[in-house]
Amino acid sequence: MKIAILGGGISGVALARLCAADGHDVVVLEQAERPGGLCKSRRYGEFTFDEAGGHILFSKDKRVLDWQLARCGGEAGTVRTVRNTKIRWHDRWVPYPFENGVGHLTKQAIVECMAGYIEAYVGRRIGAPCPDNFGDWIRWRMGDGFARHFMVPYNEKIWKCDLSRMASDWVAGRVPEAPIEDILKSAVGLDTEGYAHQSVFWFPRHGGFEAMVRGTVAGGGFDLQCGVKISRVERRGDGFAVDGTAFDLVVNTVPLPQIEPVFADLPDAVRADIRALRPISLVNLMIGVRLDEPLPPLSWIYLPFADQGPTNRVTYFSNYSPHNAPAGHGSFLAEVTHRGELRPDAAWLREVTKALDRAGILQQEHVVLTEWCNNEYAYIDQDLAFASRIARVRAWFDASGYLTFGRFGRYEYHNSDQCIGRAMQVHEHIRTLSATGARAPLQLG
Repeated sequence: MKIAILGGGISGVALARLCAADGHDVVVLEQAERPGGLCKSRRYGEFTFDEAGGHILFSKDKRVLDWQLARCGGEAGTVRTVRNTKIRWHDRWVPYPFENGVGHLTKQAIVECMAGYIEAYVGRRIGAPCPDNFGDWIRWRMGDGFARHFMVPYNEKIWKCDLSRMASDWVAGRVPEAPIEDILKSAVGLDTEGYAHQSVFWFPRHGGFEAMVRGTVAGGGFDLQCGVKISRVERRGDGFAVDGTAFDLVVNTVPLPQIEPVFADLPDAVRADIRALRPISLVNLMIGVRLDEPLPPLSWIYLPFADQGPTNRVTYFSNYSPHNAPAGHGSFLAEVTHRGELRPDAAWLREVTKALDRAGILQQEHVVLTEWCNNEYAYIDQDLAFASRIARVRAWFDASGYLTFGRFGRYEYHNSDQCIGRAMQVHEHIRTLSATGARAPLQLG
């Protein structure tokens, strides 16, 4: 088959490599000057940074993890790290997830969190229904104390909205429920561990997270064309055409609102649904510092409170690989979400680093480099109408003969490993198409 893949992020190039290995004639069309999407990295002198915040090589799916590591040179090309994540709760370092670290709070906060959690726990056991909106879901799941002391301020910082306007269905499966025994143990001072499945992760030794993209492209057997702006995609007979060039199959991984205008045969109702989809954007502040002593062995931390500045998460990036910063230096990634209104300048950058200094993350006088990158498509705005809207869009694409997938190509809140897993699923679907010749609808679990 002759296949056009629109977009050269990790979803697109992973699928291209898989399909090319089957002998298909695959071309990836990418508008930017190089592939990578949200997985790009950049260098400033001897510093290496990731553009879209802290990524890691990890997956609960062993075949995906093996695939990631192989693209980065295996054991020799990666650094293995035992995850150490914290929450900066006022002047305290609290283990993450917050409910497993409740014993590190003040006594009054522990009482408030536990009283609220037990009340919520009993309510769920006697049948209190799961709320439709995220704000109420937090209290239904965690109780008023956990909501007030972490969950609400932190999530308002990320999503930049009243949490009652967000749906709750997206969070199912992303936030595992800690056993009540673990929370009780933590409250009396016995440490427990949450999210144990992600206790170890890997990272490319050289080149930042984009090394995985480069390893996917190198020897991939497909034609990668960068700097290509597509004008028209349409069905033509039993096949398709991209700017007049015929293909047997077209697969989209570009954010749907960006690519919608070029699809000639989209129904008006589907266009309207796509145009109503909204991203939440991310400014990633890249910070290099001079070190008098090594950074603490942290992986990343969460900053829930307004007085800690606009940053919601900080990655201790030079801890991921010793080659991410020059000798005697360290580096951080500070993530600030926004809804299209943020325009960083030198004064804003100074205020962010000053707030990180106040929070005990770094010393501002040791900062030697500050750069930033804006990622328009970073998070998905999962408002109350999102689920029905995206269901209609996916249904049309899945039945149309086109394929669309990826974090914003399908609007699924997926990390890079899950995008690779989806590429493997789409690859199996294409194998079936090739073997049978039938245009069966795409079905993704």
